[in-house]
Amino acid sequence: MKHKILLLTVVFYAFAKALSPQLHAQDYFTGKYAPFDSAIPSPAEFLGYDIGEQHTRHDQIVAYLQELAEVSNQATIAQYGKSHESRKLVMLTISTAENLANLTAIKKQHLAFVDTKQNVTNYNEVPVFIQLGYNVHGNEPSSSEAALLTAYTLVASKHPDIINYRKNSVIFLDPTINPDGRDRHTQWANSYKGSPLVSDNIDAEHTEMWPRGRTNHYWFDLNRDWLLAINPESRGKLDWYHDWYPNVVTDFHEMGTNSTHFFEPMLPIGSKDPIMPKENYEELNNLFAPYFSSALDEIGSFYFTKEAFDGTYPGYGSSYPDLQGALALLFEQASSRGHLQDTDFGTISFPFTIRNQFTSGMATVKAAVENKARLREYQQEFFKSAFKKGKTDQAAAYEFGDPYDANRTKAFIDKLLKHRIKLYDKGDGRYVVPTNQAQKRMVQSFFETYSTYRDSVYYDASAWSVGNFYNMRYKGLNSTPSLGKEITTTDNLVRVTPLTKTSYAYLVDYDDYNTPALLNYLQKEGLVLATAFKPFTVNTTSGIRDFNYGTLMLPVSRQDETEDEVYDILAAAQQKYQVPIYAANTGFSIKGIDLGSRNFQKIDAPKALMVIGNGTSSYEAGEVWHLLDTRVHMPITKVMMSNFNRVDLSKFNTLVMVSGNYNAISDRQQKNLKAWIAQGNTLITSGTASSWAIKSKIATGKLTKDKKEDSTKTEERKPYVNKGPNRGKERLGGAIFEVDLDLTHPLAFGYRYNTLPVYKNNNVWLQPSKSEYNTVAQYTDTPHIDGFISDKNLNDYMKKSASLIVSPQGRGRVVLFADNPNFRGSWYGTNKLFLNAIFFGSLIN
Repeated sequence: MKHKILLLTVVFYAFAKALSPQLHAQDYFTGKYAPFDSAIPSPAEFLGYDIGEQHTRHDQIVAYLQELAEVSNQATIAQYGKSHESRKLVMLTISTAENLANLTAIKKQHLAFVDTKQNVTNYNEVPVFIQLGYNVHGNEPSSSEAALLTAYTLVASKHPDIINYRKNSVIFLDPTINPDGRDRHTQWANSYKGSPLVSDNIDAEHTEMWPRGRTNHYWFDLNRDWLLAINPESRGKLDWYHDWYPNVVTDFHEMGTNSTHFFEPMLPIGSKDPIMPKENYEELNNLFAPYFSSALDEIGSFYFTKEAFDGTYPGYGSSYPDLQGALALLFEQASSRGHLQDTDFGTISFPFTIRNQFTSGMATVKAAVENKARLREYQQEFFKSAFKKGKTDQAAAYEFGDPYDANRTKAFIDKLLKHRIKLYDKGDGRYVVPTNQAQKRMVQSFFETYSTYRDSVYYDASAWSVGNFYNMRYKGLNSTPSLGKEITTTDNLVRVTPLTKTSYAYLVDYDDYNTPALLNYLQKEGLVLATAFKPFTVNTTSGIRDFNYGTLMLPVSRQDETEDEVYDILAAAQQKYQVPIYAANTGFSIKGIDLGSRNFQKIDAPKALMVIGNGTSSYEAGEVWHLLDTRVHMPITKVMMSNFNRVDLSKFNTLVMVSGNYNAISDRQQKNLKAWIAQGNTLITSGTASSWAIKSKIATGKLTKDKKEDSTKTEERKPYVNKGPNRGKERLGGAIFEVDLDLTHPLAFGYRYNTLPVYKNNNVWLQPSKSEYNTVAQYTDTPHIDGFISDKNLNDYMKKSASLIVSPQGRGRVVLFADNPNFRGSWYGTNKLFLNAIFFGSLIN
């Protein structure tokens, strides 16, 4: 009997010892919220390892939330979208079983506060809507782990506080906003995890390789995409958001390893007259801040506020909800960048970072529930205030539209609708957006521009007038005109005249944004086309038409395909891209060049290569890849910088080099590159790659330099504390400027107006070309449109510089962009400059 007792004791001790790390880990995070429903598995029980022991894959995260929804009547789960790599985007909804059963009715009550036509006052009777959002940056992983703990606590805890939270709130938990980036980082961190853990900063676990996991599949920063809505992750989230309008939204991030923990208030907003209500960024932030400080003090964590980050740009997860009547909250946690890493104050562990995020999330729920009436009344007043009289100089409405480019106009309208902005069709290719509407502040974000600022240093962009992104001609109106039909969808917004058959020639309107994609489609089908170097007027089967520089001409008799096959290919292309195509039965023009003119030049199909990898900007490379993949449907070969010396350049006629440091390219490789260009090929550079091309003498040209300073001059003495801000204001974080465009140049084919907005977020200044024909775009004498630029940058650099030049090299050329023509996948206005460099580069001599 003694032996049996001893054996049972040993077995129990071994079992308890095996469980104790898990029990200890669970208590470390959630102990204060015990007891828990034993029928609901904890994350550790479900995953088979303690939270923080390794990084959890997105599919495991989704599976656990599905398990919670299956075993508990206090949670449901729904999919709101898919990532580029087809990973699920899910939302776990948590409340009491009774609230979830009546969620349709509760939602109706909630949306009554957003509806400006209603005047409900039951602020304290409706559960507050809280949206907890995690892991928008994939390699800031602690928050998704905290999401698992938060979901478990809110669903399974029997603690009186948690019971109260479930009763008085509906919590929407989005565990991973960027699953593609998260899994890229998860694979890295788990693959290089040591046993025992290695805390040395230079260990591979802590030095993730390019492009790293911060971004999504196309290397976009999704935390900049709420306003621009380019990616499916953001578009799905926006659809969900405008269906529910939560009262509080969280945005969890990580920062440098030697930092502590940040919560709001942020730095004061940089705008002189913020469109966000002062009540939001002062009163409500200060209302919530004590909850965070108290919770973090309780666990002994250090933190800071007010010193960093700003909510000026409206496209963050911590700023966009502020323009929808919510309180958006940013949290930044020092990152372990792996499982354990050295800091100036010892080591920082993954579990420690997770606990701080979990603690801040739970404090958010507590603060929201305890202040739900205040939050509801604020949101109601927020939308009602949109109808109150604004600034005396504020436009009553905005009118826009481009008669030459229906598909670019359609893309702009799509963005307006994505943000639930009301607009109306005037019936003449023009559209009207009244300012007096619930989404007034989003209307301001799309159309208003600014030249004066409260501060000169920005965390990110200082300009975002979306109308300028699209090169959309718009004007403010002093009064609201009579409104036509409301536009609620872009379906059937673009209608082209059906193609008629001809045995002579087809003419394709190159003014349309989609024409480069159509050109690529036709070239892949084996058709041969030419482009017009001069305008002309011709009698088509649809009547007399004027055609602009760049018009595509397809001579039917010169194709290998039959007349019927050519027609079928063109008809399919037009159906796909909705671009105007006209049939001509004669080559004789009424005005301008005839169709047999030498001013029509054959277009060679591009074979494009792009250098990526360490040293290059993953953002800019991703923007090029995304543009060609998703809009042009054209492949581009991506080669790592480390493999560039192995590339047979003779297989390509176009090379793209985005901003970056190309010092890894040897002198021999540079010599080979110069020879390749001289053979008739095209190198396209942007930003700092243009600086590198000039400095390495791959391109001829010069960088604009400041006037020579007197070496004996002593600078005015200034306080050391202002050193960072004073120098920071000379960094051009992102603003919009006007350039003058040579409309006759092949790189400008398809443009109708000689002024064009460009986005500049670098300090690359190109001197205009010495050749009178090679400065394609130069900053105008008064270039500022929107955003902050220092007087020094504006007067000493920009006004003396060019935005786009061509440097001929032998039979080839280097196309140098000082700016980024594909910024954040949204700069529809300058995309065509870049695409023209790809398709028409070989035609420039």
